[in-house]
Amino acid sequence: MKRFVRTAVVVATAALVVAGCSGNNADDPLAADAGEGGPIVVGSANFPENVLLAEIYAQALEAEGAEVTRQFNIGSREIYYDQVASGAITVLPEYNGALLARVDPENTAATTDEVNSALAESLPEGLTILTSAPGENKDALVVTTETADRYNLTTIADLAPVAGELALGGPPEFETRRQGVVGLRDVYGVEFEEFVPTDTGGPITIRALGDDTIQVANIFTTDPSLSTEPFVALEDPESVFGAQNVTPLVHREDLTNEDVAALDAVSQNLTTDVLIELVGQVVTEGRDIDVVAEEWLQSNGLK
Repeated sequence: MKRFVRTAVVVATAALVVAGCSGNNADDPLAADAGEGGPIVVGSANFPENVLLAEIYAQALEAEGAEVTRQFNIGSREIYYDQVASGAITVLPEYNGALLARVDPENTAATTDEVNSALAESLPEGLTILTSAPGENKDALVVTTETADRYNLTTIADLAPVAGELALGGPPEFETRRQGVVGLRDVYGVEFEEFVPTDTGGPITIRALGDDTIQVANIFTTDPSLSTEPFVALEDPESVFGAQNVTPLVHREDLTNEDVAALDAVSQNLTTDVLIELVGQVVTEGRDIDVVAEEWLQSNGLK
């Protein structure tokens, strides 16, 4: 595929223009000739797994002939969502339940199908989601085994009578999200003594939990620390966090059907076990993200 760079797209990308039809059909005839005007801008949030996923999708697009520009480590959903809506970012690996909480905070959809159906109705014109991966990376509330034993904790609901004695740590935006402090309070009646801003799925949160600076942490379920540290992820019976399948959020008019097919092929091969393995290679083993991405694509015949 040959792409010709449109000045308008380049300017929008460089300036990261912020502004605001959903659909989920790669065969949409109205979109069949879309995407011929410039490089595909692949973005990511600011934590290792998301950067890795963005690199995997970027390399898959390049393998089918697309011109790709990378805009990684943009920040939280509160920052990058509007950039995708404006077309400044073309593709960003999302997590469907968390995305729904952003665009329709009161929606109670929990399963993958329910969440994706709700997103199809809720996303603004120009934005759509592509095929969801079977793999999920869910937010979780995590405690040490010592804390779990001390307070007899197995589910988030068990925190309600003791949370007033405990500090919760997580990324700053977790304090104001429905899939965060707001939902924990409204659904489970859990109110912590203190919220301590740490980082997004990173070493600061894990270190703070380990040294008892915080007693409860927001850690992703694919984080290697859940198998290498004495940590316990509490069950979420009321599905505050819901489905969290890896799901590309895209500015559809800037993608061809061939682009969409390449992205879907990646998603179909991303299981939860694959996510855990790949994140472990990056976070625990310290391997380069681009190398891990390339090896995985090659091993699955996608590059």
